[in-house]
Amino acid sequence: MRQSNLYVILFSIGLTVVFGGALSLTSVGLKPLQDKQVELDTKKKILGAVMDISTIEDPNEILRIYDKRVKSVVVDINGKEVTTDQKGNPVVAEKVNIQKNYKYDPQERMYPVFTFLDESGEIEAYIFPTFGAGLWDWISGYVAFGQDLNTVKGVAFDHKGETPGLGARITEPTVQQRYVGKKIYNDQGELVSVSMVKGEGNANLSQHQVDGMSGATITGKGVNAMLENYLECYSAFIEKTKSQKTASL
Repeated sequence: MRQSNLYVILFSIGLTVVFGGALSLTSVGLKPLQDKQVELDTKKKILGAVMDISTIEDPNEILRIYDKRVKSVVVDINGKEVTTDQKGNPVVAEKVNIQKNYKYDPQERMYPVFTFLDESGEIEAYIFPTFGAGLWDWISGYVAFGQDLNTVKGVAFDHKGETPGLGARITEPTVQQRYVGKKIYNDQGELVSVSMVKGEGNANLSQHQVDGMSGATITGKGVNAMLENYLECYSAFIEKTKSQKTASL
């Protein structure tokens, strides 16, 4: 039976309202669960930079360890602690969107600092988030340093679209392990970061170099730029913290 144009229009509007409303309700209903997953993923990455959590399957155990052993603050590029945003709202380090911050001028960004405590409550490591560009899309990472704020204790890299088997290897433990023990300051006290060299199987690497990934030169350069840029942004905090440690001795 042929329907009138008015009927078709009203029927279309009705479908739009019904299904649009259903999608909206679903989105609102799932928002708390999505937020919880984002929180868990962030905390897993932070912990993953300083300890092996690969065998921990219970999300609640991850959160328990995090709450017990991680403290956080947010600083600006001058190393000064930031407690509120421009609107006066409290700033929470775990909720700072590093990807969104990356779009701002470095002078305007917020820089979360996470400290990992030992069993006695003393600082065992400092963890800094980083963000940059890989070959195809963004790359990111959490870099942990020992108490000297110079020696790399661990890294946890991530990416959105690097090539499987090539650039995507930055997420592999064997590649990330190469950074452990490397140093970001040279003997003259200058910040030089840690660089991934071209090619794989290189020998006689310095304390500021790690072996590369075959066929992933551009991703390696992206990782190098990401570390260099973000460590420079954290340098004021690092120097200030070092000075406070020296003064307290």
